[in-house]
Parts: sequence; structure tokens; C-alpha cells
Amino acid sequence: MPLDQTIVIQYFQTFWKPAIEIGIFWFAYYLLFVYIKDSGMVQALKGLVIIGVVFFAAEVFKFKTIRWFLAHLFQISIIGFFIIFQSELRRGLTRIGQSPLFKLFLKEERLVEEVVKAVISMSKSHVGALIAIEKEISLKPYVETGISLDGVLTSELLLTIFMPNTPFHDGGIVIHGGRVIAVGCLFPLSQSQKLSKMLGTRHRAGLGLSEETDALVIVVSEETGIISSMSQGKITRDLDEEKLKTHLLELYRPLKAGTKGKKFTLK
Repeated sequence: MPLDQTIVIQYFQTFWKPAIEIGIFWFAYYLLFVYIKDSGMVQALKGLVIIGVVFFAAEVFKFKTIRWFLAHLFQISIIGFFIIFQSELRRGLTRIGQSPLFKLFLKEERLVEEVVKAVISMSKSHVGALIAIEKEISLKPYVETGISLDGVLTSELLLTIFMPNTPFHDGGIVIHGGRVIAVGCLFPLSQSQKLSKMLGTRHRAGLGLSEETDALVIVVSEETGIISSMSQGKITRDLDEEKLKTHLLELYRPLKAGTKGKKFTLK
């Protein structure tokens, strides 16, 4: 092994490894403290701490009888703690899984999966759709042209909104922060001469919105089932499931080094 590489490894083990271990330990301690501070477990933990302090004192002053008694009592107390408070521990682990730290990693995947699932289903059934995802520029002027909904974003909700012969089938919807905030919205029609005459009103409305805002717009053609996306006045046609998913995930993830533009963050 090269000398430089050995020095780097030794440096890591000497300085950074203990720091990482201490950081993980204190993070785990913080989570434990946050999720049990309001429950009856706090009093039980105080009792365990007191036993531990007395046990430590017995060790220091060589009180053999007390040390033997407390050693066995401490072991039994820990087992009893997990038995008595198993429901609280289960609830605490559930809350940890629902914390913002974990939602940060899971939320973007869930939102993308819901949109992709609905769009692919509508594409196969030749159901037309016009979906606008708000980014930094507010879409409030266009939201006011439709009907307020503010529903949790799910594939079932999207499929219901764009079901043929329903009142909102021909309008657009606005998605913001993982919620469908309005349906039946009217978007400005693009006047671009570059847009193919084969594309209809949905595509012109989607492109028009992308020209005037930084929104990402997804359009499903009712005639062909082709999926298109519009962003910054540009149109990308014929997206399949993988391309659509990749395209959407780029909204939520940091840009690679050397690329331009903003990262879209959930609000």
C-alpha cells in the first residue's frame, strides 16, 4: 500500500472516525430524548440513571454487597423497561420514521411515483391531461381561474380529475408542495410558431405556461397518448415511464456540478 494512502487512512482513524462515532451517538441520544420526554418513560429512565449512579459509587468505594445487588437489579430493570414500555418504544420508532429527516428522502420518491403512475395510466388509455407543477414562481393567477381543491396528491385523484366527460377534464391542474391545489385552471396559450400544428390546445396551454413561469408542465395527448413535458418554453416529446420519472426526479435533487439553474425544493 502506498505511503500516502496509509497516512490518509491513519489520519482518518485517528481524527475523523472518533468524531463520526460521537456524532452518531449524540444524534441517537437526541432522538431518544425527543421522543420519550413527554411520556411515562421519563420517570423510569430517571430510576435507571439513579441505579447507575449508585452502582458507579459502589464500584469506586468497593461496596461489594451493594455492587452485587445493584448489578443484578440493573439487568432486571433494563429487561423490565423494554417489557413495560414496549408500546411507547414502538410509537417512538414510528415517529422517528415519520420525522422530517426521513421524509426528506421518501417524500420526493412518493410524489414522483404518484404522478408517473397516473400519467402512464392515462397515456395507455388515451386520456388527455394537463398538469402544472409549481416551482419558484407562484401560479396563483392561474389557480384563481380554476376551482380550489387542496387535496393530497395521489394517482387515484389525478385519474379521477381527468376522467373523460367530467367537469375538469379539459382544464389544467396545479400541484404545489405535494398537493393538488386547484383544478379546471386556464393557462395562457403559446404563440410560438415552432410548435407543430399537429399539437392541440393542451400543448399550447402547457407551453404557454412554461414560457411565462418556471413551472414544469406535463401533457398527455388524448389523440395519441404521447406524454410531453414543457419547461422554460421548451417541449420534450414522447416520454416513456423511465424518462418521465427521471425528468421529474431532477426537480427535487441538487443540480450536478457545472449545470445552471435552480433546484426545485418542496414547499
